[in-house]
Amino acid sequence: MISSNVPLISVIIPAFNCETTIRETVNSVLNQTWKNLELIVINDGCQDSTLDIVKSVTDSRLKVFSYTNSGVAASRNRGISHATGELISFLDADDLWTTDKLEAQLKALEANSQADVAYSWTDHIDGNNQFLRGGPRHIVNGDAYVEVLKSNFLANGSNILVRSQALKEVGGFDKAFTPAEDWDMYLRLAKRYHFVAVPSPQILYRITSTSASSNVFKMEGVCLQIIEQQYSQAPATMQYLKTESLTTLYKYLIYKIFEESTGRQKGIRAGKLLWGYIKNDPAKHRRLRFKFSLLSEVVKMTLLPSYQPYLQW
Repeated sequence: MISSNVPLISVIIPAFNCETTIRETVNSVLNQTWKNLELIVINDGCQDSTLDIVKSVTDSRLKVFSYTNSGVAASRNRGISHATGELISFLDADDLWTTDKLEAQLKALEANSQADVAYSWTDHIDGNNQFLRGGPRHIVNGDAYVEVLKSNFLANGSNILVRSQALKEVGGFDKAFTPAEDWDMYLRLAKRYHFVAVPSPQILYRITSTSASSNVFKMEGVCLQIIEQQYSQAPATMQYLKTESLTTLYKYLIYKIFEESTGRQKGIRAGKLLWGYIKNDPAKHRRLRFKFSLLSEVVKMTLLPSYQPYLQW
């Protein structure tokens, strides 16, 4: 195990009007089994009681910096500018970590000296911290670029522990890609650095209708930009992967729609995304049972406004 004196980990929480979740999120960092850390909370122009709640926490490791509202990407970048740690991790203000998250990722980096980015698995929870479903269970060690390009299996922006020098070399988060700026960052890191997996669900990703990622059509547009950008730079030998990137994206977006509140319009939106999935799927005559299952759920949502679909990822 690495000495408690080194390295110092900087954890960055971008916070905007998150009074209902911020205390629990802050505590999930301060209660980590790895104690040698600093917690940087970026107050992104909060207009509710978020700042008062954070300031009521008495822990010398907690630092708060206030700015005018600029969005999550800018807040993470501001956090990076204040960070003193050799490693950095990010946690959104409505998500949680298991208590061993940082220690497990730190051990993984120690055991894999060629890796600069550690990641864990994700579980999805609701507003009451109740389990909804598991996220992707990928194990990718070493060169992860192709797998990250095919899908953002890291699942959210509350995941990685990364060496600060690597972040500096790839540049900050790009606000032009919000709400998928985390995927863009992971792709830039994966192009240059090795990843290491911690095969355990340690990120508890909260599903709410007000989260930045809940606008699926904005997410669609941004992710399509990222895909086009990446494949415009990719060699000819990788171009065949583009259809897989597209079908995985549309499958993910359909599930995002399923997690929204009920309503007929939800079914219509899901139908549009299902067409994107089918249209881009190179194996159009395969996985027919799964596609019919999706279609069945979409029809039920459209005809039965109170229907709440559920399909296991």
